Amino acid sequence: MSACATARATDPTRTKNIHQSPSPPPPPNGRFRIAGADLSASIAVFLIALPLSLGIALATGAPLQAGLVAAAVGGLVAGRLGGSPLQVSGPAAGLTVVTADLIHRYGWRTTCAITVLAGVAQLGLGCLRVARTALAVSPAIVHGMLAGIGVTIAVAQLHIVLGGTPESSVLDNLRALPAQVAGPHPAAVSVGVLTLTLLLLWPRVPGRAGRLLRTVPAALVAVAGATAVASLTGLTVPRVELPSWSSHALAGLPEGPVLGIAAAVLTTTLVCSVQSLLGAVAVDKLVSARPGLTTRVGRSDLDRELLGQGTANVVSGALGGLPVAGVAVRSSANVNAGAVSRNSTLLHGVLVVAAALLMVPLLELIPLAALAALVMSVGIQMVSLHHIRTVTRHREVLVYVVTTLGVVLFGVLQGVILGVAVAVAVAMHRLARTRITHEEKEGAHHIHVRGQLTFLAVPRLSRALHLVPHGTRAVVRLDGSFMDHAAYESLQDWQKTHTAQGGTVELTDRRTGVRDSAHDDGSRPAEGVTTPNGTSTRTGPETDPDADTTSHAGTTAPARPTTPGPDAAPNTPPTACRCRPWTPWRNHHCAHPPSARPTTHPADTGTTTGTGTGAGTGAGAETTDTPTDPTAPGTPTTHTPTTPTTPTTPAAPTTPRSPASEPSSVQQLARGISAFQRDTAPLVRGELARLAREGQRPSQLFLTCADSRLVTSMITSSGPGDLFVVRNVGNLVPPPGRESGDDSVAAAIEYAVEVLKVRSITVCGHSGCGAMQALLSSEPGGARTPLTRWLRHGRPSVARMADEGRPWARLSGRAPADAVEQLCLTNVVQQLEHLRAHESVARALRDGALELHGMYFHVGEAQAYLLAGAGGSEVFDHVEAAERPR
Repeated sequence: MSACATARATDPTRTKNIHQSPSPPPPPNGRFRIAGADLSASIAVFLIALPLSLGIALATGAPLQAGLVAAAVGGLVAGRLGGSPLQVSGPAAGLTVVTADLIHRYGWRTTCAITVLAGVAQLGLGCLRVARTALAVSPAIVHGMLAGIGVTIAVAQLHIVLGGTPESSVLDNLRALPAQVAGPHPAAVSVGVLTLTLLLLWPRVPGRAGRLLRTVPAALVAVAGATAVASLTGLTVPRVELPSWSSHALAGLPEGPVLGIAAAVLTTTLVCSVQSLLGAVAVDKLVSARPGLTTRVGRSDLDRELLGQGTANVVSGALGGLPVAGVAVRSSANVNAGAVSRNSTLLHGVLVVAAALLMVPLLELIPLAALAALVMSVGIQMVSLHHIRTVTRHREVLVYVVTTLGVVLFGVLQGVILGVAVAVAVAMHRLARTRITHEEKEGAHHIHVRGQLTFLAVPRLSRALHLVPHGTRAVVRLDGSFMDHAAYESLQDWQKTHTAQGGTVELTDRRTGVRDSAHDDGSRPAEGVTTPNGTSTRTGPETDPDADTTSHAGTTAPARPTTPGPDAAPNTPPTACRCRPWTPWRNHHCAHPPSARPTTHPADTGTTTGTGTGAGTGAGAETTDTPTDPTAPGTPTTHTPTTPTTPTTPAAPTTPRSPASEPSSVQQLARGISAFQRDTAPLVRGELARLAREGQRPSQLFLTCADSRLVTSMITSSGPGDLFVVRNVGNLVPPPGRESGDDSVAAAIEYAVEVLKVRSITVCGHSGCGAMQALLSSEPGGARTPLTRWLRHGRPSVARMADEGRPWARLSGRAPADAVEQLCLTNVVQQLEHLRAHESVARALRDGALELHGMYFHVGEAQAYLLAGAGGSEVFDHVEAAERPR
């Protein structure tokens, strides 16, 4: 059950298509079905898109019909061809400033031609598969660009709300604003204020009524309310004018200077592409975080998204529409409304077309001041306080401010270019800024390097190093994560010279303290410092997994020259854990130095195997067959050696490690998590991200004991998302019923069968189970503790074993070792019967959708057994080791 797809494909014992999606099967060919969630989501998106499309067209100075054309094309073309199933495209506020400037300079028909050319450029970029390159743009630049566009939109639309006409630039609008405020148009101001009030208050209506009312988008309520008030009161305000579609202007040949047209195409392409690609990534995050997601929604294909957006811009520009891009407001509304496929986006486009053809009389009642107030609120929201806090936390405020001011004062393309230049300068400054200090304390000379070590810092590093007198102890602390070739050679040369003259050098880093100590043999860079060859050096106590430093006689073998073994790191604290994944361990007390390593005396533990040491339980190390479980305190331990003894190599008795040298549980936990983040997380992050997006779809429910020695993922070779695991004391399945049932286990079973649709349930017992020992040794009428009350669910297993009329469960090839092992086997069979009594399990069994399996794991032998039959033949068969796939 590995997470590797190739391993699954080559495993002949696994059932095909074991990870089928729980979503409903696709409809038969020739039939088009629409999920109810997609239909309701499309209506919600349409109600938002309609007023916003008109408002953005008004803000750009384009024909109002151009906004409807772009919305329809974005839904139908980009929605069908794009790579993000739930992203909704259309005229975006982020393109308002760009489009308004193009219309002012070149006219509407040339602007449409520029939109077509920008779409062609997007198609070319999509064919080159460079979509992910856009994600390399600093978020501070993107947020600054959006903030600058938002300021520009808000200032321009404020003039329309006040009853005036906006100018072509932000500075002109700011200069004309005082005169506009001094002489406002009362009717337009009233409509604008009413629209903004409804936009602000509608999402905040309290109570149950508020929850119902909020299902209607605030944008629709604000525009509809302002329109109704203006119509009923007879206010004289400019309204929407939609000329006949027969006179709608289409794209023409571009007219203007070639360089100007090329810059316009580049700007439109850049803004459309970056906004759409970042929007697709944001939609993926919204989908993965959506609660209750049961239908699989595919992850965005960014190259396909770029192709879809390019096609939509070609079509929109040719039909006389605004430039098209992914829109965050509509996309988030689509996801939050529960859309499950791209059908919601397509339907929203169909509704826009229907509205443009059938609702013209209603649309012409909308006051322009209401649309301007709506777009002004969108512009204000584009200056996000959350984004400002984010860039402040990452020390990129300068990039954000420069980009914002550049967009406001000079334009979008110029502002973005300024932002990129400042971002590069900031990055170079951070790379080149290195603080090097020297001080003498406690008889040692300390050199502290803060920042990255590049060739620019070599002169200062050399001056600081030569302040260290010959023959003294030096400690060099590196707080950076990068060292280029020049700095590396400079440090190495000084280090060799200093140690050759009798001095000592210790390299440290800020995370782990002393990592390397060198005398006359040279030294190595500190751990975590990236060397010129691109590798990260690790010279601390973590051993190479291939370097086995323990001999068969319990003595220490020579370590490899380049990697010090566990016994060759005198500077490491005795409590440091040195194991890497799948190296020998014992409760995380692994490979301690000789002074701290406990060696077990034969008189205390029985016979020691020929290849074991007290440091771990690796291959051939000492094992115990039936140790007691924590659930049965006071039960004596039975030791059964599983490997031949070697009397000639007994372990030497030593004094056990004192409790003071033991690491605390918090330290063990932190070390384990740190090792996971370093070694394992990079390998599984992609798979876990997929599971986070798609939700869990395990193939089976695995019900086993809480014993700490039973590692389910290890003995089943399963990965994240493969098993739905339930663990309890004794791997018990309480039978259903008010008196004897247990809601916790029953709930897990019901959830796994009814919701997760697992195809098998496995009950796994194990050797040396403390719960089974407790059942055998318990006396009637004893104390009623939580443990004894829980173990009553295991009494049917004891009764089954005592029933002479039933065949005993047994292992193939040998008889059970003792009564405890016999009860462990019988208990698995009995708990399977309890499982069949649960209604959800019985129903799934009748339908042939579920299988039940029994399993027994012998801890000392590391051997698994599977139940071959039930009822008449209760035999657990030995599971052979499969050959490794070639």
